[in-house]
Amino acid sequence: MTEQSFVQRRGKVWSEFAVLVTRNRRGLTKKSIQFLKSFREITQDLNTAKANGFDPAIIERLNTLVNEGNQILYSQHDWSVKTLIRFLIKTFPQKVRSHWKGILAVSLLFYGLMFFFGLMCFRFPGIAEELVSAFELAQYENMYDPESSHFLQPREVSGDADMFGFYIYNNISIAFRTFAGGILAGFGSLLILCINGIKSGIIEGHLIFSGYAKTLIPFVIAHSALELTAIIFSAYSGMLLGYRFFVTNGLSRGASIKKAGEDALPIIAGSALMLFIAAAIEAFWSSKHTFPLTLRIGAGIAVWLLVLSYFLFAGRAAKGKNNEHSV
Repeated sequence: MTEQSFVQRRGKVWSEFAVLVTRNRRGLTKKSIQFLKSFREITQDLNTAKANGFDPAIIERLNTLVNEGNQILYSQHDWSVKTLIRFLIKTFPQKVRSHWKGILAVSLLFYGLMFFFGLMCFRFPGIAEELVSAFELAQYENMYDPESSHFLQPREVSGDADMFGFYIYNNISIAFRTFAGGILAGFGSLLILCINGIKSGIIEGHLIFSGYAKTLIPFVIAHSALELTAIIFSAYSGMLLGYRFFVTNGLSRGASIKKAGEDALPIIAGSALMLFIAAAIEAFWSSKHTFPLTLRIGAGIAVWLLVLSYFLFAGRAAKGKNNEHSV
């Protein structure tokens, strides 16, 4: 390849990219696919020019274009209200749907373990005492006992606002540990998810057997739709990062991790918002045991249906632009 033929063949792409990044940045949203394609090609052109020892002026021109592209790709974005709304109604649900196979598999594992151990502890109550300490079981019984001074609230809190802060900290810490476990080749996230599913089943099976179903179910049914779904998303995101560290699909290891991060970041960000909302519901709604039982159960079912509908239908207008991914 000669220097002249290289410039003649690729010069038009460079000029179009220069216009896009220096004069028409407002149009990048509409031309995002063109931008990414051109940026990737120009990065390769820069490597080609360096490898063949072409004119330093050509290398400098390409280097400037690559730097401009990098600034657009990796600079911090202004999270305006409009951007947040777009993320909620389009980016987040689309990204979840693009990974539906992996998320479905993780969900089936989590709920399968929870229901299996819940049923076992309900049918054979002695199992719960073998797997969880008697002291911890007594604490949960005390929380769901209508005669208890800590009925439907943790011992560490004394009011709705305190409960809200407590639940945010508790939910976010669980989700973060679940996600961070992915550093162990994804198995850490999987293990933490399984432990949470098993323990949830044990506690709930024991409480239902002990006669606390009428206080347990109305309390957990609403906020669990968001909380459990967010924890599953966190586990999947951690597993995705760990998996892509070893399975690169032809990319370099760094590029594979970067691609997995681009997929996982919107899911993790959305999960954090879900946990925030779940904490608010848990603190200001779930604990209101004076509300009619049918109202609380009905509201909980409605939340589950809303969450399911959101991830099935939100952002469908642009679904054809997404690529399907799964672990």
